[in-house]
Amino acid sequence: MSLEIARQAIDFVFTRSLLFDETINIGWFGGEPLLEFDRVKQYTALVKAHPLYDPDRVVISIVSNGTAFNREIGQFLKEEGIIYGISCDGPPEVQDRYRKFKNGRGSSRVVERNIRRAHKMLGHIMVNAVFTPETAAYLPDTIQYFSDLGVRQIYLSPDYSAYWDKQALAALPEIYEKMGDLYQDFYRQGNPHYISLIDNKISVILRNGYDTLDKCRMGIAEFAITPDGKVFPCERLVGDGNNDHQIGHVFTGINHSCRGCHTAEGAEMNEACLDCSLNSYCINWCGCSNYMTSGYYNRVSAFSCLSEKAILKTSFRVFRELEEELGPIFYKHMVGEALLNAV
Repeated sequence: MSLEIARQAIDFVFTRSLLFDETINIGWFGGEPLLEFDRVKQYTALVKAHPLYDPDRVVISIVSNGTAFNREIGQFLKEEGIIYGISCDGPPEVQDRYRKFKNGRGSSRVVERNIRRAHKMLGHIMVNAVFTPETAAYLPDTIQYFSDLGVRQIYLSPDYSAYWDKQALAALPEIYEKMGDLYQDFYRQGNPHYISLIDNKISVILRNGYDTLDKCRMGIAEFAITPDGKVFPCERLVGDGNNDHQIGHVFTGINHSCRGCHTAEGAEMNEACLDCSLNSYCINWCGCSNYMTSGYYNRVSAFSCLSEKAILKTSFRVFRELEEELGPIFYKHMVGEALLNAV
């Protein structure tokens, strides 16, 4: 991304933020953003030099594949207060299945080394694991693997573009229950971990459902901007940057007539969802997830439905059993501070 477009993109973000009295999250992602480390430094300087920049309101983050990290990068991230996240799908037998270098060699050895180095330098890092129908069974092992590396903030993201057949769907409830057992073990050991699928649902359970600020509001308060300045409602919908999801450009603004501006909220949804008792606790409002699994922004797929029901059941069990055993330990989840449990 040229500095001209970056400057305009940052101005676009700050100008839109005037509509909302909320935290502004600005993230660099790719691709691998740290391959352009000098540019990342320049972009960060542009953010902090903007007239509307407020250090108490703006959070900057980088999502990396973990292959590019050194002392200079670590020092920069620490000094600038940038949140660092690594995409790693799990232990070597999982990571090396899909995340390979150009020569075909698996990336797990390099990524594991850099997770250790980043954790040592920065203290706290986030790791995001994408799981597929073929790797979902490894999720408990993946959580334990990250824990052994010192990681306490673990995000788990399903591959919404994958084909989840009946066999893969049927296996999810048992896998999630094993994750829940592991989550409980960490708490009992006095070593709580933030595990996104579980912690997010416990927060929702405590607040009796998702509220407006929990939802992504793609194309309204969430945007993805490509290197050539195109604006998309979510990073998951960017693809190669040439598709019908584009909703505008940083130099021309948002085109409100395009279909990408429409979210699931308030639109016609699956009839079964409207009558479901778990409706308020489900991510049926996530337009990009819906689109990638069902082809519609406002229609929930069989995968999303079963996965949501299964993780809600596990999360409620975990919450109930730990509260009965250890007392009120999830109070931070009530005010949206679930992450603090793992700090």
